[in-house]
Amino acid sequence: MASDDRWLERLRLELTWFSGRAALRSRGAGVILRFAHVRPRHRGRFQPLRANEITPQFLDRAIRALRRWDYGFLGMDEVCRRAVTLPEKRRFVALTFDGANKDLITFAYPMLARYAVPFTIYVPTAFPDGVGEAWWFGLEQVIARESRISLMMGEKEQRFTVTDNARKQALFSYLESWLRSLPPADLSVAIADLCTRYRVDLAALSREASMDWEDLAKLAADPLVTIGSATVNYPVLANMKDAAALREMTMGKAVAESAFRREIRHFAFPFGDRSSFRRSHVVMAEEAGFASAVSTIPGIVEAEGRTNLHALPRISWDGRMRSLRVLRALVSGVAFAPVRPTGTATGRT
Repeated sequence: MASDDRWLERLRLELTWFSGRAALRSRGAGVILRFAHVRPRHRGRFQPLRANEITPQFLDRAIRALRRWDYGFLGMDEVCRRAVTLPEKRRFVALTFDGANKDLITFAYPMLARYAVPFTIYVPTAFPDGVGEAWWFGLEQVIARESRISLMMGEKEQRFTVTDNARKQALFSYLESWLRSLPPADLSVAIADLCTRYRVDLAALSREASMDWEDLAKLAADPLVTIGSATVNYPVLANMKDAAALREMTMGKAVAESAFRREIRHFAFPFGDRSSFRRSHVVMAEEAGFASAVSTIPGIVEAEGRTNLHALPRISWDGRMRSLRVLRALVSGVAFAPVRPTGTATGRT
């Protein structure tokens, strides 16, 4: 069913491009694109995280296409300025990367530097410290290796038999959704139980996938790179009490500012979809001193203060698609219905 929905969405966007609407009726001041992993495609039928990956080749094609379409590449400081001033004729695109993943500096950064493209990376500071838990990688590895899986879900042990790719994909989606619904402490216990049972070294997986402070210092030295914050541990803020959520936000900012010896002005809500943060967290982002906060709720950035700077929309590119026609339809904004403002540009709602 998910595959059918994805095919229908791609068809809708392809038809938008063929209709000419994407070229003729672009909306808004610009868009913020969100990526997570940039790495070569690998073999294997079971790839539940593929939607969060793009290849270096696609990133190269996308950059060249966006230039042909006359988009100006901006960093987040300039995005904030464009969001509160009068509209300009040339629309912008901002490239952002979540998670401080190692593949960014290995595969994406050399290309971005060659094209002199500004971009923003949002860092959850526990990960370069080597203590972050990329629990989604642990879950992926367990399901990839095993055909019979048991784990504690609440007070009861649950058992699953997954002997083919479709069942593995379904189980990953089910357990990912369950884990994301848990408070951070309970999530850590649950994923530790699962990984211990099946001899998956989650700490090593997480360290291997993440940049360290030396990698990040190299990026921070580039004036085209903006360093933002994504809390300390990358929790689902909606599963936390407000005081704990605010602490995650302010501590992530403080650790990053100490490490890079500069003000950290921009924030990304972990995961960033509608179920992962609340309206109160939008207010917290402003109170914590951030100039902007980005979500993963799709949409465009309007000018003249019509988009809340502390709940900025982003378009998350689905790495299972490689169509530049779809990309153009998305960045044009015609694929998104106009959104009624939910607050002022300062972040109040």
